[in-house]
Amino acid sequence: MSRLLERVGRGSVRRPWPTVLVWAVLIVAFLGLAGAAGGTTRDNYDVPGTSSQAGTNLLREKFSALSGTEARIVLHRDGGTIDPALTGQISEHLRAVPDVGFVGPARPSADGDTALIELRYTVPVTDLGPESIDHLLEAANPATEAGVTVELAGQVPEQKVEGGSVGEAAGLMAALVILVMAFGSVLAAGLPILVALAGLGVGLAGVLLVASVAEVGTSSPTGAAMIGLGVGIDYALLIITRHIDGLRAGLTPVEAAVRATVTAGRSVLVAGTIVLLSLAGLFLSGLAAFQSFGYSTMIMVVAMLLAAVTLVPALSVVCGQKLLSRRARERPTDRATLTGRWAAAVGRRPLPAALSALAVLLLLAAPALNMRTWPQDAGSQSTDNTVRRAYDLIVAEYGPGAYAPLAVIVDLAQTDAAALPTLVQDLSARPEIAQVGDPVLAQDRGAALIAVEPGFAPHDERTPALVDTLRTEVLPPGAQITGTTAVFADIADLLAERLWLVVGAVVAVSLLFLIVVFRSLVVPLKAALINLLSVGAAYGALTMVFQLGWGHRLVGIDHAVPVSTWVPLLLFAALFGLSMDYEVFLLSRIREEWLRTGDARGSVVDGLAATGRVITSAALIMVVVFAGFITTGDIVLKMIGFGLAVAVAVDATLIRMVLVPATMTLFGSANWWLPGWLDRLLPQVRLEATPDEQPQPVPSAV
Repeated sequence: MSRLLERVGRGSVRRPWPTVLVWAVLIVAFLGLAGAAGGTTRDNYDVPGTSSQAGTNLLREKFSALSGTEARIVLHRDGGTIDPALTGQISEHLRAVPDVGFVGPARPSADGDTALIELRYTVPVTDLGPESIDHLLEAANPATEAGVTVELAGQVPEQKVEGGSVGEAAGLMAALVILVMAFGSVLAAGLPILVALAGLGVGLAGVLLVASVAEVGTSSPTGAAMIGLGVGIDYALLIITRHIDGLRAGLTPVEAAVRATVTAGRSVLVAGTIVLLSLAGLFLSGLAAFQSFGYSTMIMVVAMLLAAVTLVPALSVVCGQKLLSRRARERPTDRATLTGRWAAAVGRRPLPAALSALAVLLLLAAPALNMRTWPQDAGSQSTDNTVRRAYDLIVAEYGPGAYAPLAVIVDLAQTDAAALPTLVQDLSARPEIAQVGDPVLAQDRGAALIAVEPGFAPHDERTPALVDTLRTEVLPPGAQITGTTAVFADIADLLAERLWLVVGAVVAVSLLFLIVVFRSLVVPLKAALINLLSVGAAYGALTMVFQLGWGHRLVGIDHAVPVSTWVPLLLFAALFGLSMDYEVFLLSRIREEWLRTGDARGSVVDGLAATGRVITSAALIMVVVFAGFITTGDIVLKMIGFGLAVAVAVDATLIRMVLVPATMTLFGSANWWLPGWLDRLLPQVRLEATPDEQPQPVPSAV
């Protein structure tokens, strides 16, 4: 690894301007290619092996006109009634919309001021583009011209994910301010952001190119950008910090850049590899949506790694001594910094420090024991969104279960059609059910479809139990429940099972990788356990704010909602890898000091003193970048942004600055214990810098 990085570093610094030019060409070429040949994002809600999927498959076979996705037009007139002639005109327009196979009769509300028109497409939502929203609005235009409020509901408008927000841009600006304060140089502060933006351009283009040959979810590019910006700035910051340390030590810009690439570059590659391993765990989820998020984010992380080890050294040499602030050029580095004094204080009283940090972390994680998950639905969206306004109208006029009714499909090859009236009576007799529709027979009379409206909202905690009860106690052989609500219930059950499989696999692989890198059993095991604590703290904070509603308005929601089923698994995969970033940065420096001095306590103090400021700065940048995504309209991205921001803040303060140094001080030299037989079996991957690794001076090209 060292030889490869040294060759990469030397190549970049010998020809810095050509390296910068190559990156500029790559960005333009990738973005141009993505614009010409890139695919479109789309979501896939198929859940293979579940009861709801079996029902969906039967629906597609027997009711082709109803088998695709659904949408609804909600018409509302304050203080008046909806003219049936108007709904009839709109229904005719809807029948002419591309891919629409069925338009149901308008359903008036009890007081007549609202009408609901349901339509079904012949294709799944993944085959519909953004123009489908425009087609619906055009069909409803007569109502708009008549002064009637028009709102859209259903899967089709729900796929219209809101894009970037001012909060994300504000996060980058705040990151720039933090970097200026950390480095005292605008040039040094802007360089990590510039490198991250370069990686972002190539990464996003790569994701869109993959979308032309594979399914990429609508939220995947934004989620990948969120994590990519965080790690990209972090990786660039680590290498630039090492480069600046070299400049302060009197090295030339070329020598400092090569040394930084060899030493800090190794930490970056190891940290990035762990992030990639964590994201790879999403492939065990069994759901296309998670797999798409996994490989989209992996593409982004790889782009950031390449930018960090090639573009950073080139730009560092181009900037030369200007990366140093005037103050840094005038006097040498002072190790008696605030982080140095803090490290010494923790080292003097490690046990109270460790117990205090552990108590706070457990307190933060405690609410997660009562976390309730449910996939996001229209009721959890912002009131600025048409689907949320449609949801509120439907709930107010037709009842909470009318927004996403259950679809009971009966295979008449297994159940006699004469039993259908009895089934309707049995369903209607359930106290949890508000309304049951008449059975609709398929054209070949091989199946029947019955619409069932629960008496409560889809995200109500009673919904999963109702679905299970109907399946086990009410439905005859060959009958299945499908529809959005049933699919979401099955997704919740599946992800609850797969979460522990993903956690176990990611922790095991990361643990093995860290054992190889750090030649220790104690340090990797402790790192894995502590990182799980940071994940638990993030889960607890999510539960407090979103589910319990403590300060929920600060994150842009108007009422408490369950934690989205999608979030725990996505958050774990991202957080475990990101937490390991800081662990690798800190431990590599501590091990470097340990090998140099053999002083167990002193190496912890010196390692934290040397890396504390860069870790704190990097974490603060990540926090503001992730917090910017809390302003997005998509509830899943909002929760992920919040969870990542909280976890990184906790990780960089309680964990890296207190718990890790305190426990390492307590363990002493046992931190680096490894059985001799295992040491001989493991491959050699040296992460820390050693005296004989100092790069030879190379001719400067600047």
